[in-house]
Amino acid sequence: MGRPAEGSHGQAAPAPAPVPGPPVRWAELPPVHGSVICVSAPGLVISPEHGQLTGRGVDGIYRSGRRLLSRCVLRVGGRDPVAVQGRSLGADRAAFTSTVRTGVEAGPDPDIGVERIRHADGTERITLRSFAARPLRLPVEVALGTDLAELAAVAAGRAGPELAAGVHAGGLRWSAGEAHAVTTADPAPDDALASAGLLRWELELAPGESRSIELRTTRDRTVRAPAGQVANPLAAARAEGDDPRVDVWLRTSVEDLRALLLRDPESPGDAFAAAGVPWRLGLAPAESLWAARMALPLGTGLAAATLRTLARGQTGGRGPDAGKIPGPLRAAGAQLPPGCTGTEATLGFPAVLAEARRWGMPEEELARLLPAAERCLDWLRGALGQDGFLADPDPGPRRCETQAHAHRAALLGADLLDGCGRPGAGEWREWAAALGERFRARFWIDGPDGGRPAAALHPDGRPLPRLTGAAAHLLDTGLLGGGRLAPGLLDRIRTEQLARLLGSPAMDSGWGLRSMAAREPGHNPFGHRSGAVRAHESAVAVAGLAQAGFEKEAAGLLRGLLDAAESFGYRLPEMYAAHQRTAGSAPLPHPTACRPAAVAAAAGIHALTALAGIRPDAPAATVAVTPRAGAPLGALRFADLRVSGEPFAVRISRLGVGMVEEAAGALQLGG
Repeated sequence: MGRPAEGSHGQAAPAPAPVPGPPVRWAELPPVHGSVICVSAPGLVISPEHGQLTGRGVDGIYRSGRRLLSRCVLRVGGRDPVAVQGRSLGADRAAFTSTVRTGVEAGPDPDIGVERIRHADGTERITLRSFAARPLRLPVEVALGTDLAELAAVAAGRAGPELAAGVHAGGLRWSAGEAHAVTTADPAPDDALASAGLLRWELELAPGESRSIELRTTRDRTVRAPAGQVANPLAAARAEGDDPRVDVWLRTSVEDLRALLLRDPESPGDAFAAAGVPWRLGLAPAESLWAARMALPLGTGLAAATLRTLARGQTGGRGPDAGKIPGPLRAAGAQLPPGCTGTEATLGFPAVLAEARRWGMPEEELARLLPAAERCLDWLRGALGQDGFLADPDPGPRRCETQAHAHRAALLGADLLDGCGRPGAGEWREWAAALGERFRARFWIDGPDGGRPAAALHPDGRPLPRLTGAAAHLLDTGLLGGGRLAPGLLDRIRTEQLARLLGSPAMDSGWGLRSMAAREPGHNPFGHRSGAVRAHESAVAVAGLAQAGFEKEAAGLLRGLLDAAESFGYRLPEMYAAHQRTAGSAPLPHPTACRPAAVAAAAGIHALTALAGIRPDAPAATVAVTPRAGAPLGALRFADLRVSGEPFAVRISRLGVGMVEEAAGALQLGG
C-alpha cells in the first residue's frame, strides 16, 4: 500500500482530506485515558481533569488538527483554584469545578466557587460565585499561550516553544506562517499584557453574587459550509425499560457518533464518521464504513454519505487494484503482519449498500452507488490467490475475518444485483459456496475439545492456531431479503463450537470479548490485537451470537459491555484492557485509546438494537421483528429508529415478545 502501518490508535487514513503533519508512531503517543475530551468535529479540546490548560503535553484547543491554544491558566485573588471535579456534560462540552479560599473569612472553608464550562468549538465560560458574607474585590487573571503546532507534532513531542502574543481587540492573537489563533474575552479585560500572554480583570462580587467571563478561541480564517448544506443523518433514537442504563448508553452513543461527523471537502454535503479522537480525527475507510453500517437503525443517510465519499476515492483504471477502496495498513499484533484497511473497506462496500437498501435507502441514491459496488465485486473476483483465499495484503496471510468479509460481500452483493436487476447474482452465490467449502476444509482445526477456526493461514498454507476475537466475524453474515440472514462460512456444528469458545472465560473477560484468548501465547490484556477488548468486535459477537440462537453467550457479552459502558461514563473507548472481571473490579482503560471512537460509539447502537432483532426489507415493504427470547435486559422499548426513512418503534416484553408500535404506513409485519 505504500503507507506506514496503522495501529488501532494510529494515524488516520489521508483520504479524502489529508491529516496534516507526519505520522504518529504508537510508542510516541502520550496517555490520554485521564483526559476530559470534548469533540465536535473538526473542533477538539483535550483537558486535564483539573481543567487548567498548562501548555504541557497534548492538552489544548484544536481545530482541524492544529492547536490554537495550549495554555489557559486561571488565577483568582492571586491563587490557583483547588480542583474539585472535572466531568463531561456531553460529547462537545465539559465542566470543571474548583474553589478558592481568599482568607477574607476565618476557617478552612472556601469562599469562592469557580465553574468552567468548556466547549469543543473553543468557547469557555468561567463563572465565579461568592460565598463570602461581605463584598469582595477580586483580581482575576487568565494566562494564555500557544505554539500553533499540529497534533501529530504535539503527540510526537516535537511541538515548538510558545509564540509571542499580540494584543487583539478584547484579547490576544498569535501567528506563525499561515496559521493564526485569536482568543477574545467578554467582558473585555481591564488589562492585556502581550509580553506575558495575560488578561486581567478586577471583579466586584456582593455576597451570593456571580460574575462570568467568556473566552472564545478561533482561527482567523474559518471555512464553513453554506447554511443548511449539511444535515444531521442520524435519528435521535431513544430507549426505555427495566434497565435505565440502556437509554443513557444509547443516547451517549448517538451523541458521540454525531460529534465525530466530518464533511467531505470534495462534497461538503456528505458527512462521514471520523475514526476517533484525539489521534484519528479523519477518514479511516473501514472504520467509517463499520460505523455507518452499525448505525443503519438510525437511518440510511450516514451510510449513503460514507459510501459516496469512499466511491470518490475508488481506484480506477484496469490494473490489479482497479475497483479497490484505498486504505492504510493497520497493525495486527505480533502474530501477523499489518493488514490493509482498504481490503476491509472494499469488501464492506457492497455489503453495506445491500443492507442499506433493505433498511430503505432511496432508489436514486442506490442507483448512484451501484456501479461502485460492482467495481468492488470485480476487484474481489480477481483478488483470490491460487489457493482460493483472499490474502491481506497480497502477498500475505489469509486472515480468518477477511474470508468472512469476502463471503458476506459475495452473498449480499448477489442480493443487491438481483434486487437491482443486474446480472451475475447466481455466479456470486456459487463463488460464496465454493469459498465456504474451502474454508471449512482448510481453516478449521480439529481437536479433542471440538476444534477452532485458525486465525489465519500463512502463505504456505500452515494455519495459525490462535483463538482471536476476529473469529466473531464468522457469525456476522448480513441481512438478505425477507428478513433472512445470509448463511455463514461454518456449518451448524462448528458454529455451535465457536459460540461456546466465544462465551468461555478465555474469551469473555466479563467486560467484553478479548481480541485474543487469555491462554494463547503472546496474550497481552492491553494489546489492541492480542488481548484487549475491542468494543465494536464485542458488539459484532453479541449480534452474531444472538442471530445464531446462542442467547446465553450473547447475553453474557452484552451485560459485560453495558457494565463497561457504565464504568466509562457510557462513552466506551475503542479498546480497553481485558483483565478478568472480579468482584468489585472495574475495566482498565488503555492509556492511548481513542475516546470517543466511531466504531465504539456505533457498537452501543449495534449491540442494543440487536436485542430487538429488527430485519427490514424495505423494497418488499415488510419488516420482521425477532427479539432475543431471553430478554437479557428485561422489558425494553426503542423509539425514533428509522425504517424506510420513517420513524420506527418496537417494544420487547420480559418474555422476549416483540411488538411494533410505530412504522411507515406501507410496511407490513413479516415473519
